[in-house]
Formats: sequence, structure tokens, C-alpha cells
Amino acid sequence: MKNLLTGRRVLVTQSTEFMGPVLCEVFEEQGAMIVASPEALSAPDAAERVVRAAGPIDVLVANLAFTAPTTLAHEVDEDEWGTVFAALVDPLPRLVRAAAPAMLARGKGKILVMGSASALRGMKRASTYSAARGAQLAYAQAVGVEFAPQGVQVNAIAQNFVDNPTYFPAEVQANPRFQERLQREVPLGRLVGAREDAQFAAYLCSAAADCFVGQVFPVCGGWVGR
Repeated sequence: MKNLLTGRRVLVTQSTEFMGPVLCEVFEEQGAMIVASPEALSAPDAAERVVRAAGPIDVLVANLAFTAPTTLAHEVDEDEWGTVFAALVDPLPRLVRAAAPAMLARGKGKILVMGSASALRGMKRASTYSAARGAQLAYAQAVGVEFAPQGVQVNAIAQNFVDNPTYFPAEVQANPRFQERLQREVPLGRLVGAREDAQFAAYLCSAAADCFVGQVFPVCGGWVGR
């Protein structure tokens, strides 16, 4: 499908990290006018500032990234917990408070959360990160069903084993042990391509996907189903 996003202004947060670069590339190919914000959103006033600077938008892509700690669960301290939630969870309601009122007033708009499948399957030494990503997905589900009657769709992609520079940089992919893990844990047998994921995101942000509300879509090469 081509030109899915023609004429739509799309704000992509943390545009230089995680899925940001490929989202901007693919969405622009689909006709979107991209507002790319590289700013981290942990600061309490950052989300409102970014949305205000973007001007009128039709689509908000909440692309939030933070390097996952690998702390044993019983050794996670308050600082780690707070820092991860400040980066991944707290910005979401702030972004929604800033962007949603105009969408609701128009009776149309899209919010897509780029989340993680780590919230859908247990992982060792990932309790803080998985909990934060789980909160993202629960928030998207709740807000999605709340906004649906007013014409605004909120959904989330829960991804893992998707090619991206934040979580699967080139040096990780080149490691033979990682390649063995791919074959062992991921039915697809490879990383999901960055463009494959971004093209699905573009579809979810288009009018063709207006029927999806408050849904979480695993994009992980079958990893969740194992």
C-alpha cells in the first residue's frame, strides 16, 4: 500500500533513537509530513514543550527508548526504578495531555506507542525494564478504549528482535552467540527488519486502521508465542 499517510503531520519523539530514524524515513515515503524531535522526555516539562513546538499534528508516535538495565530483581534500587519509569512511562501521559485535546476536538487522530514485547514474556534480569514497558502497554489499552468513541485511535506495537541501533546494534548482531540465540528463541530465525516494523506502524497510523483501538500488536518474529 502506498501513500497511506499523505497530508498527515506526524510527530515522532526521540527521533534519533530506537525506531525513530526508520519511522521518519518510512512515514515520509508514505506521504507524511514529519516533525522529528530528538529530545529526551524525562524532564517533567519536556513532552508539553515538544508537542507545542511541533504545532498541529494528526499523528503522535511515542517512540521512547532507554537502555535496559540487567540488574537482578532483588538488587534493583529506587534510583534505577525511578530512572527507567521517568524515561519510558512518565512521558506518555504528558504527551497525551499535550496532544490529545486537539485531536479529540477534531474527532480524529492517532497515537501509536512503540513498546516492547518484554512486557509479554518473562525475561531474566529485566524486571525494571519489563515493568516499565508493561505500563506503557496497559496505558495504551486504557486510553485507546477511552478515546475510541471520540474518533481517536490509540494502539501500541510490542516489539522484540527487531533490527534497531538502540537494542540490537551491529556489534550485538555480529556476535555468534547472539545468532545462535536467534535460531533458538525466535521462530522467524532472524531479526524482524526495521522497515518491516515501520511499515506496519505506518499502516496503524493510517485511515486503513481506524478499526483498531486500544490494541497491542506483538512484532517479534514469533518470540512471544514460544
